[in-house]
Amino acid sequence: MLGFRNCFGKGVLAVSLGVLPILGVHAQSGDTDSTSKPSPATLEAYGEQRSGLWMPVYGGGRPFFNVDEIVFKPWAQGLFESRQEHDLEPHARCKASGAIRQFLTPYGVEIVEIEELERLYIFDIGGPHTFREVFMDGRGHPADIPPTYYGHNIGWWEGDTLVVDSVGYNEGFWFERMGLPHTEAVHVTEYFKRVDAETIEYTFVMDDATAYEVPLEGRMTLSWREGDELFEFVCQQANYAVELMINPENPSAARTSPIVP
Repeated sequence: MLGFRNCFGKGVLAVSLGVLPILGVHAQSGDTDSTSKPSPATLEAYGEQRSGLWMPVYGGGRPFFNVDEIVFKPWAQGLFESRQEHDLEPHARCKASGAIRQFLTPYGVEIVEIEELERLYIFDIGGPHTFREVFMDGRGHPADIPPTYYGHNIGWWEGDTLVVDSVGYNEGFWFERMGLPHTEAVHVTEYFKRVDAETIEYTFVMDDATAYEVPLEGRMTLSWREGDELFEFVCQQANYAVELMINPENPSAARTSPIVP
């Protein structure tokens, strides 16, 4: 039997499988007081098997960073400014979006670690309804990575902080809702720190020397929503922004977009 755990919360995905109420860095042996709360320093187990999701806490639908402090390469600056005028974000058109953008939806995410497989999964809710796989077995990144929407992700624990290092992204999505450009050379490091029972402080460093003069850093907060669970979401049926896909230069043409996501 595989032991599933929501590695930052109180939820267990499996119903018929043998589950381990292990919500921290290491397994908790013996009986656990069902009223106990985790220590932010150790992420100890709750003992309860309750469901829930991690929801973003942000202002304006974006992580916290100061755009005025970003040092763009000239081409990236121009593309960023163009995206402010022509907001055709691929995520709104059912494209999977890796790293930071994965957490910027109103539906939240489920973060689950399968210890026997040494893998961790971050499940999207809404949008393309996909998931990101993080290898927790100590491997490195392969030398030749075909670019994908979620890239190649490796992770490890540093005390009470989950670190996820990822490369191998394609250019078919935005890393966040403002439209910061990136290239296939981008390298992202994410830090998930459990500061209390209901809160994760999420920080990231986005390093892409082809688009920025210095790495870009940002942060946001994820808040636990008790009782919510993954639900079915078919992006094609829920796409209410079809007017954004009309080519204004040829209104009689089939619905499409002049921008390739």
